[in-house]
Amino acid sequence: MMVVGDISTGTDLAVIGAGPGGYAAALRAAQLDVDVTLIEKDAVGGVCLNYGCIPSKALISATDVAYEAATAEDRGVYASPSVDMAEMVDWKDGVVDQLTDGVRRLCESTGVHVVEGRAEFADEHTLRVAHGGEGQGSESFEFEHAIVATGSRPVELPGFAFDGEHVIDSRAALELTEIPDDVVVVGAGYIGMELSTVLAKLGTDVTVVEMLDEALPGFPTDVSRPVQERAEALGVEFVFGEAASEWTETDEGITVVTEDADGEESEFYTEKALVAVGRQPVTDSLNLSAVGLETDDDGFLETDHQCRTAVDHVFAIGDVSGEPMLAHAASHEGEVAAEVVAGEPAALDQQAVPAAVFTDPEVGVVGLTRAEAEAEGFDPVVGRFPFAANGRALTTGDTDGFVRIVADEDSGFVLGGQAVGPEASELIAEIGLAVEMGATLEDVAATVHTHPTLSEATMEAAKHALGEAIHIRNR
Repeated sequence: MMVVGDISTGTDLAVIGAGPGGYAAALRAAQLDVDVTLIEKDAVGGVCLNYGCIPSKALISATDVAYEAATAEDRGVYASPSVDMAEMVDWKDGVVDQLTDGVRRLCESTGVHVVEGRAEFADEHTLRVAHGGEGQGSESFEFEHAIVATGSRPVELPGFAFDGEHVIDSRAALELTEIPDDVVVVGAGYIGMELSTVLAKLGTDVTVVEMLDEALPGFPTDVSRPVQERAEALGVEFVFGEAASEWTETDEGITVVTEDADGEESEFYTEKALVAVGRQPVTDSLNLSAVGLETDDDGFLETDHQCRTAVDHVFAIGDVSGEPMLAHAASHEGEVAAEVVAGEPAALDQQAVPAAVFTDPEVGVVGLTRAEAEAEGFDPVVGRFPFAANGRALTTGDTDGFVRIVADEDSGFVLGGQAVGPEASELIAEIGLAVEMGATLEDVAATVHTHPTLSEATMEAAKHALGEAIHIRNR
């Protein structure tokens, strides 16, 4: 359906959303000579590059510089660094700008047509894009194929609408130019724990409220426990088994009220409440019914192994298509969808998708745990190597945690692994590669690793599973 005054443009592929999934899909399709229109209502790079993954990791890294300098007396280093939060945020913004500018230039050089505006379906082969600003109007795009890559947004708790001042989300937390004296963080998932760690290292008094019984729920307890213990050592206070129910403004900040399972209430006086209880897909603004689609009860679009929705020429990738809601999963799905549109025999066939938490210490997981392997009918064998026995970890003074590898005892095939400790987000890639390529414990153990490096812990974990570890007792 056209609107009088609309400009109509034809395109082979319309990609809605320019986050890691959307721009990867657009670039890959353009490489395959598909005419691509990439539509973004906010900023190229999406939440990840602009308001999530990249800015949070930039602040984590910058904060660590100051914290490590201030706490290195045991290594003969004495310093009292001061932090200018506004300057740190400016530096973070520079990192973001460099990456997003790079994506824009890639789109231009590859022939991707980037359009600013909010897209919604008008019918099965038409999108209407409303441009921001008075008098900007709208235009329509006739497409052969469409990829929905609109990502996700923070979940708002009832009674805790984000106002940017008293109740903030992760985006607002990453834009703070002054260090708050105290913050109540609602939610001990990966976003809550990452930001709690940053704030605590900057000197903020942090209280984390979590309705479940531990931090990082969903991760193995022995993996999440070192993260919680380190946070407690930084001064973070945890309140488990309670949910935030309401808040009121006071002369000096706000009062956050929590409630346990028995209805008992507690009050916390704080400057701000940071709500980080999860994310939900952005699908409600797309007018999906016009293209013949509907979501499940949680707002997700169901897709098949080629990222197709129930409408054959419409695809969905990234957070809108469900777990795992991870940027790198979205990018991979975007490339697969683009190749399918271009007529390539592509499909989602990865054996495992890694996940990481950039806390202190870091967490990295991929594939199956021991319990999951047993549940799937394997007879698992497990090897584990502590960083306390790793030479490189000792030279950095960061020895908490371990690397663990899980394999099928009969065949030796690597099924998964977990790491908690320094650079766990990097180390997990080797185990992910082993799972993907069908490597065995012998393959990992026999690969010569550089000494001294943290990656030797992975090799030693594989040897430990085989009963051949050199630097720790064998099982």
